[in-house]
Order: sequence, then C-alpha cells, then structure tokens
Amino acid sequence: MEKLINDFSLGLFFWQAIILLVIIFLLGKFAWKPIVNALEAREEGIADALAAAENAKRELTNLKADNEKLLAEARAERDAMLKEARDMREKLIAEAKEEAQTAGAQMIAQAQATIQNEKNAAVADIKNQVSTLSIDIAEKLLKGQLADKQAQEQLVGSLLNDIKLN
Repeated sequence: MEKLINDFSLGLFFWQAIILLVIIFLLGKFAWKPIVNALEAREEGIADALAAAENAKRELTNLKADNEKLLAEARAERDAMLKEARDMREKLIAEAKEEAQTAGAQMIAQAQATIQNEKNAAVADIKNQVSTLSIDIAEKLLKGQLADKQAQEQLVGSLLNDIKLN
C-alpha cells in the first residue's frame, strides 16, 4: 500500500477521474435509462401477471363455486328422477298386482260357474238316467206281473182298494 502512495500521480488521477465521469455520463445517458425502463417494464409485467393470476384465482374460485352448485343441482335432479322412477315402478307393480288379483278373481268365478254348470248338467243327466232306469224297471216288473191274467186282476183290485182307503 505504501508503494501505491509513493507512485501516486496527480495527472493520472485527473485523467482517470475524467474518464470515470465520462463513462458515468455515457452510461447514465445511454445505458441507465434503458436499464431502468426495462426494469420498470419488467416490474409492470410482473404486477400485471400477479393481477392476472389474482383474477384467474378469483375466476377459478367462482367456477368452483358454480361447479359445486351445478353438481348439487344435478345430484338433486338425479335424486328426484330416481324417486320418480321408484314411485312409478311401485305404482306399476301395484297396478299389475291389482290386475292380477282381478283376473284371478274372474278366473275363479268363471271356474266356479263352469263347475256349477257341469254339476247341474251331471245332476240332470243322472236324473234322466235314473228316471229311464226306473221306467225300464217298472216296465219289466209290470210286464212280469201283468203277464198273468189273474195277477192283473189282483193288481187292479189292490189299486182300487188303495183308492177307497184314501
């Protein structure tokens, strides 16, 4: 350091000071303003980007809220549709049961009517057969009893006696 102090030259110092001032002047005029302008532009760009990010964040929050609202509405609509479908299904099942019961009751009534008709027809047929058999038996008995003249006179006599008694 002592060597520097001993080698100090006032002229050299003067020229170095002038060159430094000229460089500062030139840098201030040509370099400082563009650098400052670039920094200010960058600062504005960053501020705009932050504002845009904030706006995007707000919009995203609004979109999320809208999405939640739409999702809730869609869920409510889906639940309503499912409830309506369940109600309709239950109604159709109830109607089908009612129709089946009505049809079953009609079939039972028709079957009972058919059975009754068949029963009446069978009873009438049996009566006809019994009456035919009775007539045939009576005819054969009467033929056997009336084949003999004396038996005929006895039968007529007994019938007359029965009539007189009544």
